Amino acid sequence: MPAPVPLETPHAPALSMVVATLGRTVELERLFESLETQTQRDFDVLVVDQNDDDRLHALIARWSERVSLRHLHTPGERGLSVARNRGWPTTTGAIVLFPDDDCWYPPHFVADALAAMGRHDADVLAGRAAKTTGESINGRFEPVACRSTRLNVWTTGIEWVMLFRRSVLEAIGGYSEDVGVGAASPWQACEGVDIVLRADAAGFGCWFDPAVAGHHEEIVTVAPDQRARRKARAYGRGMGHVLRRFDYGALDKANWVARPGAGAVVSLLRGRRAKAAYYLQVALGRLEGVTGRLFG
Repeated sequence: MPAPVPLETPHAPALSMVVATLGRTVELERLFESLETQTQRDFDVLVVDQNDDDRLHALIARWSERVSLRHLHTPGERGLSVARNRGWPTTTGAIVLFPDDDCWYPPHFVADALAAMGRHDADVLAGRAAKTTGESINGRFEPVACRSTRLNVWTTGIEWVMLFRRSVLEAIGGYSEDVGVGAASPWQACEGVDIVLRADAAGFGCWFDPAVAGHHEEIVTVAPDQRARRKARAYGRGMGHVLRRFDYGALDKANWVARPGAGAVVSLLRGRRAKAAYYLQVALGRLEGVTGRLFG
């Protein structure tokens, strides 16, 4: 199917959003609802739909005018990074954001994010995942605004709260399609870290600001099931792969592998067998990634 032609508008929007999606409907509606309530509405949205069926057609038709929404259906294609790369070249905003299909944003998000980009003179701006009450979730984040570099990239952002000037995406070619959820490789995470490291290496100014935050369901690991353990292994592989790709030192690699390994031991000593198994899968996945070898 041909790519959608960019909207003919009197001026390009300040921000274009590219939402890659597969298998979700209710979560997408929640995202659209949060975009409709934004205090700053100078943006458009492109949904890159990898579903093999037409489950999203009615939903998108219903929302297409309420949030300046377009639809690119790419059945048969898979991969989050693939979908994002199919989408962003067809948009016109000077700045591009890549929301997850199951995240949502507070009403002031667009205004805050664009203001922060200007305040820091950032080429790339990352924020954090937070509860609606403001507390950070789903990762560790730096407490204050700072440049994002290879030294702190693991604690300075999350993929669906990253804004890029179009010039950055054009210069580095967008996302690495062999990294991220759904990629045709074992490296199923850390596409955000990968692209920030590439932008930083190319000389672009990458910033993190904790005042910029979006919302997502919290990842709970108290009693992870087999599906959660499989996901942890796959995500761990992605992180280890990025550590290897960007030539992190042996001590850095050992640290990132050992931390969940230690968590597994502590959890086992406390009688938390499910949590110990989860941490073990994280450690094994990272080890697979840093060595480039799969262990089964």
